[in-house]
Amino acid sequence: MSTRPSFASKSLPVHLARGAIGFGLIAASIALAPVLGWASVLFLPAGVLALRGCPTCWAIGLAQTLSRGRLERTCADGQCRISTRGS
Repeated sequence: MSTRPSFASKSLPVHLARGAIGFGLIAASIALAPVLGWASVLFLPAGVLALRGCPTCWAIGLAQTLSRGRLERTCADGQCRISTRGS
């Protein structure tokens, strides 16, 4: 089992949906500030939760989701290499 954190989703559509919801809620909290006042801040935690922490975490998860099953890490004699699966 890997000890490194994984931000990947089960599929690309799921990850993109989480991003749309997360970024949408963060944008809504900013855009609705003149209308709702301080109440618009309540959208921020939901947006951050959808992104699993921050926009950077979401972007890392996107890269992990895209590369899942395509990249393979092999280590031998103290050197590690990343290659595409099957090559």
